Amino acid sequence: MKNSRQPPFSTWTIEEIRNYLLPAENLPDEELLLLQRDRRSGVRELLARYLMRRKRLLEEKERLWRMGRREKQLWEKGYPAVAGVDEAGRGPLAGPVVAAAVILGQEKTLDTWREVDDSKQLSAQKREKLYQNIRKHSTAVGLGIVNAAIIDDINIHKASLQAMKQAVEQLSPHPDFILIDGSFSIPGVSVPQEAVKGGDRFCLSIAAASIIAKVTRDRIMEKYEELYPGYGFAKNKGYPTAEHRQAIKSLGLSELHRRTFRMQD
Repeated sequence: MKNSRQPPFSTWTIEEIRNYLLPAENLPDEELLLLQRDRRSGVRELLARYLMRRKRLLEEKERLWRMGRREKQLWEKGYPAVAGVDEAGRGPLAGPVVAAAVILGQEKTLDTWREVDDSKQLSAQKREKLYQNIRKHSTAVGLGIVNAAIIDDINIHKASLQAMKQAVEQLSPHPDFILIDGSFSIPGVSVPQEAVKGGDRFCLSIAAASIIAKVTRDRIMEKYEELYPGYGFAKNKGYPTAEHRQAIKSLGLSELHRRTFRMQD
């Protein structure tokens, strides 16, 4: 197939044009003009699909730019290793609370993090895909896990902060600045910190951490399904669904359940 700056689209088949447009993200104006002049209905349909896809890509780049703005500001202030921190598992009746810390790295382009968002806004399949991408391309990832017994002993708030501290301490290289989802800083961490309310929706590194924490915890609960059958951990992940509450009534509490949480309605 000929692939010059101004392809002779009028001589191409619909299939050739489809294959040309499929990987394209930003065609030159002169090529768009040539396609717009093509009267074939198949070409018009392909062009409409391309323009819609280009619009979505532009919107995604703008969203990523907004989410990465705080990290960029910190890089410019002399903090090259900015870590985002978030946790998963504050609300379940069973299982650990898991925190993640992620340094994305300022050398990466925003396109590297395409579709990264608050983990709660993503499907399980999308989270798994993004988990792999974040693991592959980020500068560093740290994890912290605090089990149900400790949660009962010190309360879920302190346990979440403890898991976050563990996650930060796991990072290599160590961060120069930490962005934390929520309203509280992490005790015992000397690195400059900033708590960002709703940070998993507004900060790219925190959103990445939310994905790592959520996928890690879900995998843990799926493994527990094998060790503690009957509670439906693979499906409910320890959250208080009606089925989970009924299982507790029938089977009693397992070692994974948080005794200080309300188990029944």
